[in-house]
Amino acid sequence: MVEKIILLFLSYLLLTVPPAPSQELAGFKPSGVFGEQQMVIENSPPGTRILINAPLTGFGDDDRVLIVFYALPNGNTIEQTFGKKIKVGDDWHFDIQHIAAQTRFLRNILTDRIVVVAYLENDMKSWPAWKAATPDYRDQVRGIIDEVTEIFSPWRPELVLNGHSGGGRFIFSYLDALDEIPSDVVRIAFLDSNYGYEDTIYGPKLVKWIKSGNDKYLCTLAYNDSVVVYNGKPLVSPTGGTWYRSKMMLKYFSSEFRFREKELDSLSRFRAERGRIEFNLKPNPEGRIYHTRQVEYNGFIHSMLNGTKYEQKGYRYFGERAYTEMIADTIIIPLRRLNIPNRDPSGETGTAFMIRINDLPLEEREEEIFRAASSGNIPDFLRQTLRLKGEFEDLEGTKHIIEYEVMPDYLAIGSDDDFCRIPMNPRTAQRLADLFGASMLTAKLSDHIWAAADIKLTPFNYVPVGNANELVTKFGEHNAQIEKQLSEAGGHHGQLVAGIKKDVIISSRIADRTDRVVLYGWHKPDSKPIQPVYSGHIWWYVDYSHGIRFINNQVILDGKPALFTDILKDSVLFQLFSNEPSPMLQPFYTLP
Repeated sequence: MVEKIILLFLSYLLLTVPPAPSQELAGFKPSGVFGEQQMVIENSPPGTRILINAPLTGFGDDDRVLIVFYALPNGNTIEQTFGKKIKVGDDWHFDIQHIAAQTRFLRNILTDRIVVVAYLENDMKSWPAWKAATPDYRDQVRGIIDEVTEIFSPWRPELVLNGHSGGGRFIFSYLDALDEIPSDVVRIAFLDSNYGYEDTIYGPKLVKWIKSGNDKYLCTLAYNDSVVVYNGKPLVSPTGGTWYRSKMMLKYFSSEFRFREKELDSLSRFRAERGRIEFNLKPNPEGRIYHTRQVEYNGFIHSMLNGTKYEQKGYRYFGERAYTEMIADTIIIPLRRLNIPNRDPSGETGTAFMIRINDLPLEEREEEIFRAASSGNIPDFLRQTLRLKGEFEDLEGTKHIIEYEVMPDYLAIGSDDDFCRIPMNPRTAQRLADLFGASMLTAKLSDHIWAAADIKLTPFNYVPVGNANELVTKFGEHNAQIEKQLSEAGGHHGQLVAGIKKDVIISSRIADRTDRVVLYGWHKPDSKPIQPVYSGHIWWYVDYSHGIRFINNQVILDGKPALFTDILKDSVLFQLFSNEPSPMLQPFYTLP
C-alpha cells in the first residue's frame, strides 16, 4: 500500500509541476515520448553501437549529469533492452528488461542529477566474444567511455558502470584499461554479470576505489545458478556462474570491510559501509532460471539506489514492477549520427585555412582538405543534420515512406563564426563519406532537398576567365557572396539551404567512367537545375561551383533502418532514390 501511495504521489507531481524548458542537445533528436532525446553513435569504434537517452529538460549551468553506461546482455539488441509494451507477435526479449521505463522511474527520484543512459551494444551481441576478438579492447572500451563522457562535459558528469549478463565483461574490460578506477566513477553495478571476476585482477582496484570516498557505491545481484539444469545439462560450470563468483567476490571484500547479513524477501543480503557495498544473493532451491527476472523485478532501479535514502522506496527489489506506467507503447530510435570528430575550439579558422592552401598544388590541396575535415574542423551547424521525409515509388510502383538526414548546407572548413564552403574532388569527398558514415546525393535527392529547403537562393555564377574559377581565391569570393545572399534573405546557418552550389553526385555513370566526376543541380528559383547530370569533367577537376552535401548513409525505409547505398543497388528499390533506369551497382567513387 505504501508503495502505491508513493507512486501516486510521484504521478501527481508529474502532472502538477510546470515542465522545465526543453533543451535539445547538439546531435540529439527528440523521441516524442516521455520528454526524452536520443543520439545513436555507430562504428565508433568499429562494430559497436551506442544509444544515448537523455531527458529534454535540464542541462542548466548549475546542473550535474549522471551517465549510466549500461552494457547489454548477451544476445540482446538495444531496442530489446530499451523495452516496450508487448504486442501479439513481438519478440519476448522486448519485455524482460525495460531499462527505459526503469530509467524514467529513477529520473523521478534522482532529481539532483540529470540521468543519462548510454546503451552499449556490439555486432557480436556479446561483450565477452567481442573482447576475445578485439586485441586492443582496452583502448576501444576506454574510448567509448571517454567519447560519451565528453558530450556532457559542461555538466561535470559522474559515471556509473552497469550491465547485465555478458555486459559485465564490458565493465571488467574498462577496469583492465586502468591502473585505478577514476574518481568520476561513482557507482558500479553487476546485474547477474560478474562472471569474469578475479580476486587478484579486480579485487584490489575495487577495494581502493570504494575506500576513496563516501560517494562510491557497489551493487552485485546474483542468484544460485549452480543448481540449474537446462536441457539436461548444468547451466554453468561449478566455478563459472555468478553465484560462485559473487561469493568469491564477497569473501575477498569481507577481508577489507565488515558485512552484515540479513534475510529479506527470499534474498540473502550482505551489506557494508552503510549500504554502499551490497551483495543481494537469491537462493534457488527449486532450480529455476532467474537470470532476467533479476533485472525485470526492479533490478536496474535497485542497482542505482542501494545505499541511498531512496533505497526500497516506491519499489521492492525482486518485487512487482514499479515502472509499469512508464513503459512506452513503441520504441523510437533515431538514425545513427555522422561520425564527425569534435572540433578543437582552437582549430584553424576558415580564413586561415584558405590562405594556407591558396598556392598549394592540387594534390596537396586535396590532402589538406581531407586532413582538416577528417579531424573535425567543420562548423558545428553542419553536424546538426536535418530529417526529411517523403513518399517514393519503387520500380514496381509500390509506395514507400522514406526518411533520411542531410547536412543543412555544403561541407565547409572552419568554425561557426569563420568558415568557407570548400569544393573538392569526388575521391576526397568519398574518403570523408566513408569516414563519416555518409554518402553523396543522387540527382533525385538533390531535387527533393531543393523542394524542401527553408532558404532557396538564386544561383550566383562567375564568367569563366582563364582558370580563375578553379582557384582558391574564387572559392572564398563565392562563399562571401553566398553569405551576403543568405543574410539578405533573412536566413541563418542550420536552416536547409539550396540553390547555392552544384552537387557532386553518385550515379551509374561512375561505374562506366571511373575517371570522371558527376555533377548535377544548382537549382534556379523556378526549380530547374542549371546543371543537368554531367560527367564531362575529369575526376580531379574542381571549381568554385562544386559542393559536397552529405546525407547519412543510414535511412529509414518504411519504419526500419536501411543503408542508402544498399537500396541503390537493389533491383526494385533503387528508384526510391534514383531517376536512372537501372540499379547503381557502384554507388561510390573509386579511390586510388
